[in-house]
Amino acid sequence: MIRILRYTEYLYLAVAVVSIYKIITLWSVAQQETYIFIFFAVVSIAMFLFRRRYRKRFEQRQKDNQQ
Repeated sequence: MIRILRYTEYLYLAVAVVSIYKIITLWSVAQQETYIFIFFAVVSIAMFLFRRRYRKRFEQRQKDNQQ
């Protein structure tokens, strides 16, 4: 279960990296289209941080229950 949570964290980071790449490549060509990618990048980074915090709490709770 914890492995799955860790993979989803990095999936959000991958989405953020792709979105940032698209922002950089489209900024000078079509600035209006980049706003959706800015939104995706911000949400992806926020979800990465949220999921990481949730996973660490989950791991700590499991560790405390085993002791």
